[in-house]
Amino acid sequence: MRHPALEKLLVLQDRDQRRLGLEAQLASLPAEIAEVEGKIATERGAIDSARAEHIELEVRKKSLETEIGSIEARAGKYRTQQLEVRKNDEYQALGHEIETAQKAVAELEERELEVMFAIDGAKKKFAHAEAEMKANIVGHETRIRTLREREVGLRTELVEAREALAAARIPLDPPALRLYDRIATNGQPVCVAIHDGKCGGCHLKVSGEADSVARKGDQLATCDQCGRIVWWEA
Repeated sequence: MRHPALEKLLVLQDRDQRRLGLEAQLASLPAEIAEVEGKIATERGAIDSARAEHIELEVRKKSLETEIGSIEARAGKYRTQQLEVRKNDEYQALGHEIETAQKAVAELEERELEVMFAIDGAKKKFAHAEAEMKANIVGHETRIRTLREREVGLRTELVEAREALAAARIPLDPPALRLYDRIATNGQPVCVAIHDGKCGGCHLKVSGEADSVARKGDQLATCDQCGRIVWWEA
């Protein structure tokens, strides 16, 4: 036999657990959203990194072009001077400078060619990375929208759950409510069945007295170990 208040307490507990579940889901959403936002930031950072690599190579190429142009201009100046000098040693000295400049230009042009190949590779890498990562970002943004929509829905459900919880408290007398609230401060569930002489909450053996009170059902029985409200179940 069950205590008359037990069925009402079980209804209260069911609605209380629903309320707690909704609150827990809502509490976890900001962390979920932050995690997805972190993934978006990582994807964008990777795109920026790939773009920066490409830009750096372009800057290096431009620097080499400028350096080559400067050396070629200097070599041209030496050639002009060669036409004007009369002494053989001066002519040879200018010829040596021109030769040195030509070697420097050849080395720089080789480096420029390497950079151009690297730029081609960086362009392909960037294009591939950008397409893939932008697709990932779209997926992450969709996930965030879903989570925010879920948040709106959960808030609506929570309002309804709290109203249902308040309604479930009305039929209970004050002593039963006080007992429920006191136990509920330590967590759920509050009301559990006794199985094989053990509390369904802490799974420890209840005393013979608690078992007897639960069987009779003329008053609410509590577990000697964890304090939960218990009822006897055949």
